[in-house]
Amino acid sequence: MRPMILFNQVNKWYGEYQALTGVSAEIKSGEVVVVCGPSGSGKSTLIRTVNRLEPIEQGEILFDGMDIHGSSTRLNQLRTRIGFVFQNFNLFPHVSVMENIMMSPVKVLGIKRSEARQHAGELLERVGLSHKADAYPSQLSGGQQQRVAIARALAMKPPVMLFDEPTSALDPEMVGEVLNVMRGLAQEGMTMMCVTHEMNFAREVADTIWFMDKGQILEKASPENFFTRPQHARSRQFLNDLLAH
Repeated sequence: MRPMILFNQVNKWYGEYQALTGVSAEIKSGEVVVVCGPSGSGKSTLIRTVNRLEPIEQGEILFDGMDIHGSSTRLNQLRTRIGFVFQNFNLFPHVSVMENIMMSPVKVLGIKRSEARQHAGELLERVGLSHKADAYPSQLSGGQQQRVAIARALAMKPPVMLFDEPTSALDPEMVGEVLNVMRGLAQEGMTMMCVTHEMNFAREVADTIWFMDKGQILEKASPENFFTRPQHARSRQFLNDLLAH
């Protein structure tokens, strides 16, 4: 079975600085991969190459067999199939929560408004926010906004969800409510790639952990192996630093 996402010798530079160096890895359908590592290790750059928010200079990235950075790839079509949840929510401030979720299915996929509304209602229930359908983003807490952002990404029924540090802009007491939604998605078999500092979440939910430093994946392991028997000296140091905090 072909992988859902395949990185093959991916290199990326910002001017002189090499942000990704020879990254090769794959994510299978239904797999949850958590990417961790110190700040500046290339984690967010890597996840942003998957829906072409970041171009790459060398190598290839395949999504369900399609070359993401190929010249014939239709970007908007690609992005409808890859849900992306950002650090800072990126909701449309001028429309209600319900409209935020309905907008793309109606405008991009051409779904009837009545159908989009029904699906949006189901998604709001799923993220525990049915009572906020008519609220505006500014009336929500950060945790609520991020749960709406997840519902909005799911409204396109993507086969893959990418999460780029989805809890790092949140107050600590709101982190759990967002991770619970992500946990539910993982249990339902959603293919997920998550960049996060939440190590308990990684330990509990990931199928595979990729540890990155200086633009390379230094270790790929099951959570059990990563947390109890890390192979790479840099991984061990990273985990020791976490424990020290």
